[in-house]
Formats: sequence, structure tokens, C-alpha cells
Amino acid sequence: VQLQAYGGGLVQAGGSLGLSCAASGLTFSNYGMGWFRQAPGKEREFVAAISWSARSTYYADSVKGRFTVRRDNAKNTVYLQMNSLKSEDTAVYYCAAAATRTVAPDTASWVKSWGQGTLVTVSS
Repeated sequence: VQLQAYGGGLVQAGGSLGLSCAASGLTFSNYGMGWFRQAPGKEREFVAAISWSARSTYYADSVKGRFTVRRDNAKNTVYLQMNSLKSEDTAVYYCAAAATRTVAPDTASWVKSWGQGTLVTVSS
């Protein structure tokens, strides 16, 4: 499984940024997907996740109402739209693929594969 994330960069606080993650080596539509992040000096944390059918989505409390996760099974891609960015959103963002169709919030227990990460820097 290969997960290639795109879209990181530098943005001002209050701005928006969109991440995408292209998956290969798996039947994408059969698996849940998600995003995690790791800020400097901190542990990796859950950001958002979406089930195989997109019927279920989950968000960390810190990003609810600001971030949106979606997927396009025809393109084997999962997206993370980030609005109203804050300096505390600065982190390396990782795409993740589940071992099954389902995902869960606030845990990485469902993750089978990780992407390489893309850096998001929010300047205040």
C-alpha cells in the first residue's frame, strides 16, 4: 500500500488549505481512511476519519467545524479541507488507511498503513 499526501504548505492564521492523499496498492473503496498529525515535540494525534462508504465521519474536537474529510472512491483519493486555520494546527499531517472498512475517532488502532506526511505551517 502506498499513500502519497499532497497540499501542505505555509498559510496565515485564519486561512484555508486543502490536503489530498492518493492511495495505491489496495482496493480503495473497501477501506476506511483518515488523517493524523504530529506537531513538533508532541505525539501523533487523530484529526479526522471517514468510513469506506463515507457514511461515517469523525473529527477531533480541536478541528470540528473547521476541517472536513471526504473521499472520492473513483479517484482513490481522500481529502482534508482545513478552514479557519490556527497556529496550533501547525504539524506534519499523515494520511492513514484502515485495515477494514471502518474507522474510529481518537485512536490509531484501526490504521494499517501510513503515508509519508506533509507539513502544514500556520503563521500567526
